Amino acid sequence: MNFRLSNRIWASLLSLLLWGVFGITATFGCVPTAFALEYNKEILVQADFSGRDLTDSSFTKANLRQSNFSHANLSGVSFFAANLESANLEEVNLTYATLDSARLIKANLTNAVLEGAFAANAKFDGAIIDGADFTDVLLRQDEQKKLCQVAKGTNPTTGRDTRDTLFCR
Repeated sequence: MNFRLSNRIWASLLSLLLWGVFGITATFGCVPTAFALEYNKEILVQADFSGRDLTDSSFTKANLRQSNFSHANLSGVSFFAANLESANLEEVNLTYATLDSARLIKANLTNAVLEGAFAANAKFDGAIIDGADFTDVLLRQDEQKKLCQVAKGTNPTTGRDTRDTLFCR
């Protein structure tokens, strides 16, 4: 008998809590912010993260080959030493992301914003960077030169020319 009463009390408290969250969300018209997630050393080949808010999440040393991050918010995300080969990063927000030692070979960075990202030792061989914004991105000089050979377009979000953000001559 005591067990049933305890279950009812817990169910009632949980119900009140849920209604409180829904009430606050409806009243203020906002959704609670996403929690940073950790995918360190995970094998996530062909995973779909498109359109998600992954702010401050970590994908350190993760295998993300052919994964889809299109239209995602990746601000402050760590892709340290991650494999992003052939990943779709179209129109992503990578501001202040860590791309150090990441493999972005043949990745699609069309219209991506990488402002302030740290990309020392990142590899961009064969990457599509049409309209990407590399403002204040720390790159190795040899990678910057390779990117300048294929750089074109203007970022629709920031209005900056890709060649200008890479300091191409």
